[in-house]
Amino acid sequence: MTPGRVRSIRQTPERVKSNSMARNNFNRRTPVWYCGAVQDYLIPGECTLTTRPEQCPPLTGSSPRTPFHYGWVIVGVGFLTLFACIGMARYAYTMLLPSMQAGLGLPYDRMGFISTGNFCGYLLSVVLAPRLILRFRPRAVITGGLALVTGALCGIAASHGFFLPLALYFLAGMGTGFANIPTMALISFWFRSDQRGKAAGLVIGGNGAAIVLAGIVVPALNHSFGADGWRASWLLLGILALIVTLLAAWLVRNHPSEMGLEPLGRVTPPSPDQLIPREKKGDGTLLLRLGLLYLAFGATFMIYGTFIVTTMVREYGFSEEKAGIYWSWAGFFSLFSGVTFGMLSDRIGRKSGLALVFAVQSIAYLLAGLKPGTTGLMLSIILYGSAVFAIPAIMAAAVGEYLGLSRAAAAFSTITIFFAVGQTVGPTLAGLIGKNWGSFTGAYLLAALITTAALIFALYLPRHDRSKETS
Repeated sequence: MTPGRVRSIRQTPERVKSNSMARNNFNRRTPVWYCGAVQDYLIPGECTLTTRPEQCPPLTGSSPRTPFHYGWVIVGVGFLTLFACIGMARYAYTMLLPSMQAGLGLPYDRMGFISTGNFCGYLLSVVLAPRLILRFRPRAVITGGLALVTGALCGIAASHGFFLPLALYFLAGMGTGFANIPTMALISFWFRSDQRGKAAGLVIGGNGAAIVLAGIVVPALNHSFGADGWRASWLLLGILALIVTLLAAWLVRNHPSEMGLEPLGRVTPPSPDQLIPREKKGDGTLLLRLGLLYLAFGATFMIYGTFIVTTMVREYGFSEEKAGIYWSWAGFFSLFSGVTFGMLSDRIGRKSGLALVFAVQSIAYLLAGLKPGTTGLMLSIILYGSAVFAIPAIMAAAVGEYLGLSRAAAAFSTITIFFAVGQTVGPTLAGLIGKNWGSFTGAYLLAALITTAALIFALYLPRHDRSKETS
């Protein structure tokens, strides 16, 4: 057996003790086998360090059922999962907001509160999801989350007033978190570090595909069904989410070992220091700084993402069809944002990568706030789409480099709470500004100010010394 082979087992008190003894064996240079699934280190509750490799079943590098590694099936299902739980359940709201607002007879601030309800549900799911994943495994949590999204979207199609859509969209937000978080975790289970960036970038592309679809389909349904077009759109999105739910329940596997496979990628054994958690002075402050940057991103990208179509329809006088085409361009460029900026940050460093993304976003928001005309608006949308999913990709890499592999997962969960808070506050604040000002100009200018401050803040992050990394 070679390093990287995985034995999927449940933790017991005896195994916990065994794990502790195995870690101590590093100091005596006893051969220790490790799990290569998540950041190439031990997954608590999933795998165990062992000095007896003969206990592990033989694993292979190719799927017995397909001519390619089954990890790419996981990527495909992950693409569809994010397409349904984030792309359709969240970003379609941007296209649906003008007609939904007219149908429900609600002011801007109430529509902002409905959007915030979704993010409150997502924030709650961020807290609950890790425990549910440990207890029920990723496959069950993903399926349950998608089922919750399906029911909520279909329910919104038949809703009236303010409180019922708010409650249903809150449930949709919870379902989004329950589906999204374990889906991204599966990428770490199925791919080793040299393949994770590419796999995660492909999965995140599901968001952009849904934006493109919403930009085309929603105006067409509004044209066909008139005042009830937004209801038909939510119902169609719910049906598509149901199809994805069934596919996920059928195809998702919790771990490569369930199919006799190894994670896809090159085996790079970590050093003992990477496996053993070691807190350094200033780590807490650094985590707070990363969290504040993530909060700034969460608040600002959802201000723009929630209200830009409404701005095009109400302030620029666009038809819904024309606004949908413009919004589809944001979705198209977003397909490449995570992969492009993630690879760029590999070359120029995480702090410079973060600063560059915030610079692009600042220009996009400033153009939207200054209203320089149709050409400026189009440039704003292109810039927004080009950078919209870059921050999460860079942050995922940054926490591992700054805080160490053994604490990467916990650190990313922590800063995700900041991100969720930002998403919750941003649309609410923008809705209040829109109601009081009669436009969202002030909200976009505020977003530009926040991302400019974040740009400067990112430049003061410490530089990571890659020469100290071990492979």
